[in-house]
Amino acid sequence: MSALHLPITDPTWIFFLVLSVILFAPMMLERLRLPSIVGLIVAGMVIGPHGVRLLDRDASFELFGKVGLYYIMFLASLEMNLTDVMKNRNIAIGFGFISFALPFGVGFAVNHWLLGFTVPASLMVASMYAAHTLLTYPLVMRWGLSKHRAVGIAVGGTIITNVLTLLVLAVVGGVNKPGVTDFNLLELIAKICLVGVVIVLVFPRLCRWFFRRHGDSIVQYIYVLSLVFLGAGLMEWVGMEGILGAFLVGLALNRSIPPTGPLMNHIEFVGNALFIPYFLLGVGMLIDIRAMTTDRSVVLLAAIMLLTGVVGKGVAAWLSQKLFGLTRFEGRLIVGLSAARAAATLAIALVGYDIILPDGSRLLGDDVLNAAMLLILGSCVVASLATERAAKDIVLSGEAKQESSGETKDTLLVALNNPQTVIPMVNMALMLRTPVPTSELTAVSVVLDDDAEKRAAAQKQLDYAAKMAAAINVRMQTHCRWSVNAVTGIVHSAREYEASDILVGLHQKEHIGETFYGKFTTDLIAAARQQIIVYRALIPVHTIRRIHIVVPRKAEFDPGFRHWCRRMAMLATQTCSRISVYSGTTTLKAVEEVLRGEHRIVDAEYHEHLSWNDFLSVAERLRQDHLIVFIYAHKDMPSYHRYIDRIPEQLERYFSSRSSMIVVPAQSGAASNITSDLRSGISVRQK
Repeated sequence: MSALHLPITDPTWIFFLVLSVILFAPMMLERLRLPSIVGLIVAGMVIGPHGVRLLDRDASFELFGKVGLYYIMFLASLEMNLTDVMKNRNIAIGFGFISFALPFGVGFAVNHWLLGFTVPASLMVASMYAAHTLLTYPLVMRWGLSKHRAVGIAVGGTIITNVLTLLVLAVVGGVNKPGVTDFNLLELIAKICLVGVVIVLVFPRLCRWFFRRHGDSIVQYIYVLSLVFLGAGLMEWVGMEGILGAFLVGLALNRSIPPTGPLMNHIEFVGNALFIPYFLLGVGMLIDIRAMTTDRSVVLLAAIMLLTGVVGKGVAAWLSQKLFGLTRFEGRLIVGLSAARAAATLAIALVGYDIILPDGSRLLGDDVLNAAMLLILGSCVVASLATERAAKDIVLSGEAKQESSGETKDTLLVALNNPQTVIPMVNMALMLRTPVPTSELTAVSVVLDDDAEKRAAAQKQLDYAAKMAAAINVRMQTHCRWSVNAVTGIVHSAREYEASDILVGLHQKEHIGETFYGKFTTDLIAAARQQIIVYRALIPVHTIRRIHIVVPRKAEFDPGFRHWCRRMAMLATQTCSRISVYSGTTTLKAVEEVLRGEHRIVDAEYHEHLSWNDFLSVAERLRQDHLIVFIYAHKDMPSYHRYIDRIPEQLERYFSSRSSMIVVPAQSGAASNITSDLRSGISVRQK
């Protein structure tokens, strides 16, 4: 019965209560259209020692609090779409510096001369005004504006402001840490730069090296999490706050972790289900709810902080709008996206609260901590309302081109046969898949003998493939069919499911006299009219850093030209890879026009290459983490030439040790030709 006494101390009941709050608090706050982060903080205030005192802030909240703080900073940088940032990098960098400097400068003046804070406290609280979190990004996605220019600018500005904010936090926190007497700013900056260079340059290479050798997503998750804490530990070792290291690790691994892969799903799931909610509840327990309701000075302080922060971000967005020639609606959308405070503000408030000065007082006292929580709550409400209104006005004004609603059918069919290639084939299918609601993914296995044992083995492969897809919330249909001929079974399945693409693996030669493609692939290319993708995986798909595409001249006149261009753009976007295209001048311009005309956020370069007899110059550009893609052509297509038949020879001669892909475009009248104008919704990082 002691477990029922307040505060509850029994671990079983503590964990039950915490899980119950994590489950129900966001659901209740959602009806008020408030972010779940606010709901969990409020719940912590209510059940904590300053509320009804159901729970005390014990050691578990201390441990999970630190883990959750690192986790929330890691996710904040990991989920940013760096490709969006690069597209508008000049404006994004300019907005980032303005969005940091203006609120920070105004905030310092208000804190120091109006509120009477000390210089260190003024600097730390001013960094709260400068930081912002893309908490209202889901609203932008709901209105179909995730690829709008203003969104890319806001994402880029977020990176700049958060890095500068964390640097201020690191310096102020380092100077005021207990026991620090001989602080050297230059030495501190040198240590930060050294650790930052190690994280940014070494960690991605370590990550790709590990991923190429270990394909299990759980093992990969543990490895990534260890890198996060290693980065945080290195920052603490040089005298800084660990959150800066966790944030930099997220930026460094951003391109190594696909946003739609199983690993990203594990990272988001564990963080959002346990670590981050536990941390937010612990934050709420620090807040004195009675002081907030009885002490008017806390409410007044919070009002001044909220006004300073919102006005500072609003003026920064307006100034950026004027300087960079943005429209009025874009400026308002940037205000909405940059007004919310969450992760960085929480980190600053807690770090400042934990710093004990020589006189025994805290750098940021209880009143500032309580006011900071009200700042988070108020800024989230203001940002939500501003973003919703700006997004609605942009759509109604016709200023933005809407993303595809996915009305055109897009079905990718994966042919599975070899148990050893199930994982790479399904992973490639998930990267090629168009992330729109009507996009379908189907796995088919053809059994040639009416043998129950073989059918059970084939079904086992299909079940595993469906499980892989379900891990990232993608529904995969599976079909095990009997047929006297494998090609006939695949072709009939493609027709039944109205497939736009057929993905098959490249077979392994059994004897020297066998053809490169093998009889199955050769017959499939001849029989199917859909686009066929023949894939040979030597490294995991999410470790690919560059895609080299060799295109025959006049390919722009082929019926499936636009379709394979968009499919390759999708692959590049999902893997955060660069594209290098090789062809004649006219064809290169046509490829570039498709990518730009469809608003693809793809980093591509174009090289003139006319000889299909010698690919040594292309082979010299390839590295172990590159993918070579050859675009095929049927004999009745405008781009066909006899050198197309030399593709197998070129692959075996120059690219036998590299992952490769052969794309056979759809023929005229094929089902995939109907979907050649589909709008593949290449979206920003959804976590």
